[in-house]
Amino acid sequence: MYKIMTPGPTQVAENVRLARSLPCTNPDLDEEFVEFYKETCETISRLLHTGNETLILGGEGILGLEAACASLTEPGDKVLVLDNGIYGKGFADFVSMYGGIPDLYTVDDRNAIDVAALEDFLEKSHDYKYATVVHGDTPSGMLNDIAAICPLLKSYGILTVVDSVSAMFGEELDVDAARIDLLCGGSQKVVSAPPGLTFVTLSADAKAAMKQRKTPVASFYANLTTFEHYYEEKWFPYTMPISDIYGLRAAVDNIAADTDMVKRHAAIAEAARCAIRKAGLSLYLESGFSNTVTVFLVPEGVTDKDVLTAMKKDHGILLAGSFGSLAGKVIRIGHMGENANVPDMTEVFGALDEVFAGLGVPLRASLKDCFLQHLPGKP
Repeated sequence: MYKIMTPGPTQVAENVRLARSLPCTNPDLDEEFVEFYKETCETISRLLHTGNETLILGGEGILGLEAACASLTEPGDKVLVLDNGIYGKGFADFVSMYGGIPDLYTVDDRNAIDVAALEDFLEKSHDYKYATVVHGDTPSGMLNDIAAICPLLKSYGILTVVDSVSAMFGEELDVDAARIDLLCGGSQKVVSAPPGLTFVTLSADAKAAMKQRKTPVASFYANLTTFEHYYEEKWFPYTMPISDIYGLRAAVDNIAADTDMVKRHAAIAEAARCAIRKAGLSLYLESGFSNTVTVFLVPEGVTDKDVLTAMKKDHGILLAGSFGSLAGKVIRIGHMGENANVPDMTEVFGALDEVFAGLGVPLRASLKDCFLQHLPGKP
């Protein structure tokens, strides 16, 4: 078995794994499961500081992103796609797929979105039904300030769709304060349950926009309106993956009990970035660093495969490269959810010290030592 230190899927806690082995009922007929589903949804809403309804969908995180676009987009709708990363740009495909017209606001992908510059843009151009923004872009490690971006968009009457699959619960997130209309999360990132579920929160404005559509949603599985009245009618639009949801509930309960979760992510991420810099390696980003993943450039003279293969074969640790425009250029360490702990991160950096030495890559200092030195409470 490998130690999974990738930016999702992550390691899974034992109580989450065991919860997935509980006896199954028939979720289509057992009203107790409907209660369990609703309670789990309400717990997620509470942890996200929102009175908005949460829905759990049977599918990996991308389903939530597509469902948001499928349910809101009508043919001819103009949609603003905030693009400073691979996932940000990807929203345009979903918008086009459902007949919308994406307008990409493309900026530097090594820095967080500049809110003042966005405001200047919106003063001149704001005729959009909704806008999409990525909270945490896993391929690059980017974090965007949705607490400032979404209220700005709403001030122009633009609905807000946020992909927080990779950041949710590892970063500060207050849905109501940020005025987020449709927020997407996933089970396999900070939540640290196995892949297979996505969940979305829907505001009253988002629901109203879906209800006021003039054309039907061009999907069934990605149609969020099919869940309307599910609780009153004790009926789901499709059979819920009950074991996955049992596991998700255990993971959500773990988050509820972990009062230092966001603080721990921040401390580990800062120490990781300090270690990369002190050792003479280069972080990919210039600003907007996520606290759930650290991304650094592959050193000269070696390839990403050299590093990843040595980590896997010689140390039993899985790290990740990236894809798209970043393929072959960076290494990613996922310190999110169950991965965000000092012992595992110490092991990762100790292994990287040995791997780089074996590959002939000189470091200015030990990654492991620098990481430990920059943890809170260390001199």
